[in-house]
Formats: sequence, structure tokens, C-alpha cells
Amino acid sequence: MSEMTRWIDLQGAVNVRDLGGLPTRDGGRTRAGQIFRADNLQGLTPADVTLLVDELKLRHVVDLRSNAEVTLEGPGPLTRVPEVRHHHLTLFAEGGLHTDVEADTIDADRVLPWAERVLDEELRVTGFYFGYLRDRPDSVVAGLRAMALDDGASLVHCAAGKDRTGVMSALALELAGVTREAIVADYVATGERLELILQRLRGSDTYRVDLDSRPADDHMPRSRYIEQFLGVLDDRFDGPAGWLAQHGWTDTDTAAMQSRLL
Repeated sequence: MSEMTRWIDLQGAVNVRDLGGLPTRDGGRTRAGQIFRADNLQGLTPADVTLLVDELKLRHVVDLRSNAEVTLEGPGPLTRVPEVRHHHLTLFAEGGLHTDVEADTIDADRVLPWAERVLDEELRVTGFYFGYLRDRPDSVVAGLRAMALDDGASLVHCAAGKDRTGVMSALALELAGVTREAIVADYVATGERLELILQRLRGSDTYRVDLDSRPADDHMPRSRYIEQFLGVLDDRFDGPAGWLAQHGWTDTDTAAMQSRLL
């Protein structure tokens, strides 16, 4: 990772960055090398694995992909590394054996959080984000706890590293006291790599059909999406921490996240 950027350049993933270096409300900055966020890790090369595990000391991977995605795409090369603990925590309801809908067969059209069509783009995106909280509060809490473990670096990822990963990263940064402006900026930073992300996903049968059915601009992470999401949590739950507290998150958990990132 360059001192001038939080991006981590890998051969087999294109949307990988460090949650370190972000300004906090008390004038500090988050620590580098503690929590990373990423897109799909299926294509990691041996050199990528060496960089992450040996140099960056990665020890925990929080995989937010659905059961269908893991079934179709495979678990990824880091699951074969003994030093790394894998936490598979889907954010979908997973009503069936394989998918996020009530069926027992893999329906690739419903694998992704953008598969359903809603005319109002902001409502569509933020609706999926609240769906994660409604359907899988257990995964949200467990994922954040795994991200806060202190026996080595952790990494959270999904397919694009944009929506599911964006929500979990925003919640972690909020708990650490990062400024709202910086949280929003981290969310929209994925847009800098969007073309590369979509190119990668279109190389997979799992994602190609849905991606090709919509213009690339529809997938752009916009500040108003995450602002709306966090704003509703502010209004209804006195902030993300208030929602988390209703689902088993404790002061000890918050202290662990702050110790991790500050």
C-alpha cells in the first residue's frame, strides 16, 4: 500500500483498500493495517495470498456473499490457508438451501442485492441495505465482531466490495468515531474502480446476465445512498450504535472495535 493511497494493489482483486488513515471526530485517524475491505477474492494469485497473509498479517476473512454465490463461485483460495480464519456470514435471508429466496435450487437471478428492479434508485439501494439489517442482524453483529478481533488483520468482502461490504465498513467506521464525511467518502471511493469491478464480474457466469441487463452507471455508489442509510439509523435508532445495541452489540464490542481501529 502506497503512503499516498489506501488502495492495495493485487493481481486477483481490484477493489481492495485499507480502512486506516481516516479522520475521526476527535481529531485523530484510524490505524492502518487493521481492517481491509475488498471485492471477490476468487481470483487471488499466490503472490496476492503471500502479500495479504505474510506481509499484511491477514488472519480473518469476513465473506458476506450469499450461499448461492459461494456454491457457484467457490470459497476462494484464502480458505486453504491455515493461518486465516474464514467467517462466512451472508446478509441475505437465505430462505432455501442455496439462495436468498424461498427455494431449494440456485437461482442466479436472485444471487445479488441488485437483482430486483425498483424505479426509484435511491429507494432500491437503501432498501437492500435495510434488508441486510432486517433479515440478518445476526450476521451483521457477528461480522463486526470478527472484524474487531485483534489477532491479526481482518478483511471484509462480498462480490463487488460495494454494497454489503460498504454497509459493514460504514458501521465499523461509525463505531470507531470516524467523521460522517469520511465514511461517505470511503463508500463512494469504490466508484474509482467501478469499471474494473464490473469487468471482473462479467467474467463470471454467476454475475454476467444481471450486470449486462443494466447500464454500468446504475451500479455507481453515490453519496446519497449511504447518507440516507445512516440518516435513517440516526432518526430511528439514535445512530448505528443504537440499532446494534438492540441486537446484542455491547459496550465491550464497541471498545474492541475502537481498540482495533484507533
